[in-house]
Amino acid sequence: MVVDGIFEIGIDEKERLYIKPAKEKFTLIWRTATEVHWDSTGLFLYSPKPREWSYFDWFKHIVFVAENECNCKLILTNETYWTNIPAELKQQISEYVNQA
Repeated sequence: MVVDGIFEIGIDEKERLYIKPAKEKFTLIWRTATEVHWDSTGLFLYSPKPREWSYFDWFKHIVFVAENECNCKLILTNETYWTNIPAELKQQISEYVNQA
């Protein structure tokens, strides 16, 4: 299993949650048919704009798909950037990752 730090977590102008890995690329993640996508220009994984799921649900789903379908565990680091992430969501993500 590859372990990669998360360079950045954010919500973009299209209201999608994105996770930018430090090194890994997920160009074929679309094959998993899990609604997790790869932006080859920005080099990040992203979800659709939330409908029924919350941003926190999408975060859990993206890291689950990366780990279980692509054999890459994405982890927070002290250098992870948080962009447009509300304090409550940041706390939920941090607590979730620290429990894992």
